[in-house]
Amino acid sequence: MPRKKIIEIVLDTETTGLDYTKEKMVEFAGVRLENGKVKDTFQTLINPEQHIRKSSIAIHGITPEMVKDAPTEAEIMPKILEFIGNYPIVAHNCIFDYSYLNEASIRTCGKPIENERIDSQYMFKEVYPEMESFGLEALTKKFNVKLENHHRAMADAMSLALAYPKLKKLYLQKYNWEYKQLENIEYLLERYIRIQQSINTMQSEIQDLKSVFKLYFELGGQPIVAQNGDMLVYQSKQSFHYEFEDVKEILEEIGALNKAVKLNCGFVDRLCNGMSLDECKREAIKAMRKEISENRNVQIIRAGK
Repeated sequence: MPRKKIIEIVLDTETTGLDYTKEKMVEFAGVRLENGKVKDTFQTLINPEQHIRKSSIAIHGITPEMVKDAPTEAEIMPKILEFIGNYPIVAHNCIFDYSYLNEASIRTCGKPIENERIDSQYMFKEVYPEMESFGLEALTKKFNVKLENHHRAMADAMSLALAYPKLKKLYLQKYNWEYKQLENIEYLLERYIRIQQSINTMQSEIQDLKSVFKLYFELGGQPIVAQNGDMLVYQSKQSFHYEFEDVKEILEEIGALNKAVKLNCGFVDRLCNGMSLDECKREAIKAMRKEISENRNVQIIRAGK
C-alpha cells in the first residue's frame, strides 16, 4: 500500500510591528514539507504601505527602501494563500504568524484562514520542559540544525522545517503515550491530587528541617558532610529595600533601570482590556507590544472554593 502523503507548510513572517490588528507583514516565507521532506519554498518581501517601526527594523533588518518596490499585501496574499492551501500551518509561536496571515486574508479576501495551527514552540516545551529557553535558536541547536541570518523569514522557516520532523517524531511518541492513558483519566486525577498533596507535605517537611539546621548553626554547629559527599553549610546574606522613586534617577543615569525593574505585563494587559484608560492611551500601549504568545495549562479547583 502506498504511503499516505502528509503535507505541512512551515512558515515565518516579519512585520512592521507587533500588534497584528494594526501592523502588517513585510516578509513571508513558507516551506512545503511532504512526509517531513522539503519539496517546495515560497518567499517574498511585502510592501506594507505603512511605517515600519524602528524596533522591528532592529530585529529583522528590513527597511522601507527594501520593500518599496515589493508587491503590496493585496497583490501578494492570493499567491501566499495558494501556497498555503488548506494544509496545516507550522510555525514557532504559531499564533503570531497565524494572526498576521488571518488579518491579511480578511482584509484582502474578505475571509479568515481556517488552516490547522501547529505550534512548534508548544511541542518543544512538551518534549523538553527542562530547557531554559524555548526559542527557535534553542530548538535548532537541540536538533543540530544551523540557524543563519536569524529573523529573516526564509532562514527561520527553513531552519524550522529541518528541525520540525525530528521534534514531531518525539512529540508524537509522547502524545501517543498520553493518549493511551485517557481511559484511566479518573484514576490519574486521583493520583495527581495525591502527588500534589505529597509534594505539599514534603515542602512543609523541608522547611521544618531547614529550621532545625538553621538552629544548629546559630548555636555554633559546624558544616556536616553527608555520606555521598554533599555538605551542609550555613550562609547569611544581608539585603536592603529601596523606594523606587528614590533610586529611579540614578538607575536611569547608569543605564540599569531595565535590569532593576521588571514590567508587570499582566497588569498592562488588564489596563488595555479595561476601561480605566481612555481609548487613546490604550491604543498607544497596544502599539508598543513586543510579542504575542499562547499559554495552555490545567489547574485544580479545590472543592468548596
